Amino acid sequence: MAVGVLREWIDKPILIPILVETMNAASVVEELEMQLVSDDILEDNGQVDPKYGAVYPSLETDFELWNPNSWTRGHPHELYKRMRDEAPVMWSKMGRGGTKFWSVSRYDDIKTVELNPDVFSSQRGGINLAVPPRDHWKPEILVRAAMDNLISMDEPQHMQMRIQQKDFFIPAYVKVLREKVSQKVEELLDDLEANGPEVEFVKLFSNQLPLYTLCEMLGVDEEDRQKIVHWMHYLEMASQFMANPFRTFLGEPLFPFRFKKVVEEMFAYGASVMADRRKNPREDLLTVIAHSKLNDELLPQEYLDGSWLLIIFAGNDTTRNSLSGTIKLMTEWPDQRAMVLNDMSLIPRMSEEALRMVSPVKHMRRTALDDFELNGQKIAKDEKVVMWYGAGNRDPNVFENPDVFDLTRDNVDKHIAFGHGVHKCLGSRVAQMQLRVAYEQIFTRFPNIEFTGEIKYGPNALVHAISKLKVALYGKGNSRPTVSQVKTLETT
Repeated sequence: MAVGVLREWIDKPILIPILVETMNAASVVEELEMQLVSDDILEDNGQVDPKYGAVYPSLETDFELWNPNSWTRGHPHELYKRMRDEAPVMWSKMGRGGTKFWSVSRYDDIKTVELNPDVFSSQRGGINLAVPPRDHWKPEILVRAAMDNLISMDEPQHMQMRIQQKDFFIPAYVKVLREKVSQKVEELLDDLEANGPEVEFVKLFSNQLPLYTLCEMLGVDEEDRQKIVHWMHYLEMASQFMANPFRTFLGEPLFPFRFKKVVEEMFAYGASVMADRRKNPREDLLTVIAHSKLNDELLPQEYLDGSWLLIIFAGNDTTRNSLSGTIKLMTEWPDQRAMVLNDMSLIPRMSEEALRMVSPVKHMRRTALDDFELNGQKIAKDEKVVMWYGAGNRDPNVFENPDVFDLTRDNVDKHIAFGHGVHKCLGSRVAQMQLRVAYEQIFTRFPNIEFTGEIKYGPNALVHAISKLKVALYGKGNSRPTVSQVKTLETT
């Protein structure tokens, strides 16, 4: 019964967008009638065959790219390799009556798609793997909000929105924010130490830092921040429920009955906060969003809902999963760890290489506005194109020995973990700042921190969702150093 209740609210997978985008200063604002993305979005039609014949084979594999359950094993790097080698633009399966799509796996092809936004639209068919028919949009406010936001806009509205938010992503602001983040990292490391020597890193650190940073930027009052933690939990549970409803129900039996109410509370709070910022502006990002305009008109409530959802719940995933993924990598590549411990100035390079290896955002989808030929494959108007960033970030034609973690590589910063072109992640500077501050303090305080081998990936086809990562703060099998040991270490 509980499964049936939730199915009535969520009939299709809801994939919340996770990239927040970057500013491009050169744009001419055009006067266009304001229209919601969700009002004109192209719904999936169940297309099975491409209009033009497939040049490359559709590879047979037990890994279903569309299926969240497949991703509980992490990135499918062997499949990525086959795709790059044999089928770089591959007609791909889609489950549950959705529209099949073109999978793009080579670095240069992904950049071609990203650099042609006039052909490959974010707005026409959304950035998620599926847009279900409107009678399946339940809860409707949540489904609409996942579309009515900056990341799903095309030009010129996209640039209008970006420019208005840019002051919270420029170097001067990030520098001020860094001081607060540094203090928060110190507090979180205190908590790790108090709970050590073995701790669950995601729960105590990776989840906490980006949430704190976002709340500081947005201006969320301290007493309201636990509400956001609660709402995030339920949104993540919704994704798990769609992947495996019975397992989710057994773990949290009241979830199906509570979900609709939680969603209503979340958006009611967002609407209340935005209304208050319009009446009582502050120096925070929520105020900027509340006063943002498209074509000289204040945003309608639907775009305020979408902005609220995007930044709060999408803005933390890149940082969260990169933090966890890097700790795992530094355990698996001890030579790279030794280099960093010997020279902390290498942390920025380490951070970039980790972003390439982890690829915290798995994909973005575009919809062709016209016929286009990509790497010999003709793509028809209204067909879907999905860019797999994890595949592009390990393209051997761009990154030599791509499966090797090497912070000394010449092009360490050429990854596409934040996307590319006009839709490159707006929050990339903030994310990179958090990562570098965190690593500086983590490896100074816990130089022997190690991944124990206990890891869990959430069922999520959009982000590399590391939901659990067990670490030993002082190395496997080691207890906390005594005071005398610490003093000795400090003087050597």
